[in-house]
Amino acid sequence: MNTTNHYDVNGKPYHRGLMLALSLFATFAAALMQTSLGTALPRLMTVFDINLSTAQQATTWFILASAIMVPISSFLIKKFSVNQLSIMAYICLALGVAISAFTPAQHDMWLLFVFGRIIAALAVGVMMPLLQIIIVNIYDAQERGTAMGLMGLVVGMAPALGPTLTGWILDQNHVIFGLTISNSWRTIFYLPLAVIVIAVVLSPFLIKDVIKKEDVSLDWLSLVLSSVGFGLFLLGFTNVSSDGWGDLATVVSPIMGGVLLIGLLVWRQLRLEDPFLDVRVFKSKRFTLTTLAMVLSTMAMMGVEMMLPTYLQNVHGLSALDSGLTLLPGALLMGLFSPIAGKLYEKAGIQRLTIAGFSILAIGTIPFAFIDISTTTLTIVVMYALRMIGIALVLMPLTTEAMAALPIEKATDGTAVNNTARQVASSVGTAILTSITQNVINQNEPAKHLKTLNPLKYADQYLNASMDGFRVAFIVGLGFAICGLILAFWLKSHSQRVTDGEGAA
Repeated sequence: MNTTNHYDVNGKPYHRGLMLALSLFATFAAALMQTSLGTALPRLMTVFDINLSTAQQATTWFILASAIMVPISSFLIKKFSVNQLSIMAYICLALGVAISAFTPAQHDMWLLFVFGRIIAALAVGVMMPLLQIIIVNIYDAQERGTAMGLMGLVVGMAPALGPTLTGWILDQNHVIFGLTISNSWRTIFYLPLAVIVIAVVLSPFLIKDVIKKEDVSLDWLSLVLSSVGFGLFLLGFTNVSSDGWGDLATVVSPIMGGVLLIGLLVWRQLRLEDPFLDVRVFKSKRFTLTTLAMVLSTMAMMGVEMMLPTYLQNVHGLSALDSGLTLLPGALLMGLFSPIAGKLYEKAGIQRLTIAGFSILAIGTIPFAFIDISTTTLTIVVMYALRMIGIALVLMPLTTEAMAALPIEKATDGTAVNNTARQVASSVGTAILTSITQNVINQNEPAKHLKTLNPLKYADQYLNASMDGFRVAFIVGLGFAICGLILAFWLKSHSQRVTDGEGAA
């Protein structure tokens, strides 16, 4: 890709390769914050003297805050210049990470720690769509696949690396190039903070205004409906793993209330001349089909990705670090294949690539439907790595295809809708597989009195019940992949659209 002789909206030359590199650099550090605390919860419980449910607030509120910001990103990207919004997002992220990193380790300071996580999450919710819209605007359709493949490093690889990196940090002190990396929980935040500070310093020089600002006004009612609606909806699905589907107060009510408010949001957007979130992008069949396929790939990825560490720790008895290391090869291969997928998208087209990707994903998931206690860790490493190759071949190419389905002036709205769909799919997929696992375990677990009468028999039967739960959950994950494969046959590559008389978007 040619990275010189490009001009921003003010007619000033800029180096788009350096601009993309800095945006990827900063967003990668932000994405690490999404999953990095999962492995650190036991340490945080000790230093802050809190229980598990309280510690999980750090993750729950991060997910909710970042998800709420994604729909709002469309308005922000139109209202502010790319340079302004990037700098604001980076400073917000640095502030949030710093608050959590330097929070005194005292029980009564825990809320300050969570507040820092929320501030960081607000930035993350904007940075992901912003990176996507930058790519759409600085690369044309022929080059966009490769650039979006690089974005796949951020979307897929960084969250997968988060738990492993945290486990490595907490395991012991490390010496790299003569520098000692402390195993303090604060180090989890120091490393991304250093990256973000560098991004803040370089942004005024490398991040240029590649999108014209629009004179848009904020529809406050839409903002409230979006924030509260998506917040309640995702909160309900987040609570499923701990409270089950039947809990009226924490699961059913939030989900139903969220659906109602989101419905009102959609109704209002269709009646606004300048909508807060333009859902009319779904009028494009091509955009709708590719977004739905992307949702299925996200559910297949995140659902199994969140279940495997639990399986490895509960069944195989691995530590948090070892379970993270087991999944590391898959994360690395996804990072390796994401740019390759971008090149393949440009050459082979979306249909053939998506069929191949979902087929590989399904083949890699089938063995998980038959796992038992004797399944080796090596088998899991190989099959998980195969799954992640399949994910890499479909996730960002589908996103690229969805953006190509819309005219450039609708790219901002399409990006916000696409990223919102990905956030919702991630939460829903995880909730479905987690709840299925727990329900199967509850139905098959041995009687409580057996725990006292024959502890060994109880442990053996409970382990078998757990295996049944994991197997059923993985079968559902396989179902997501098969549905995606079926849908792939409905997608059309550029040459097919031209043949059918549809032309290019």
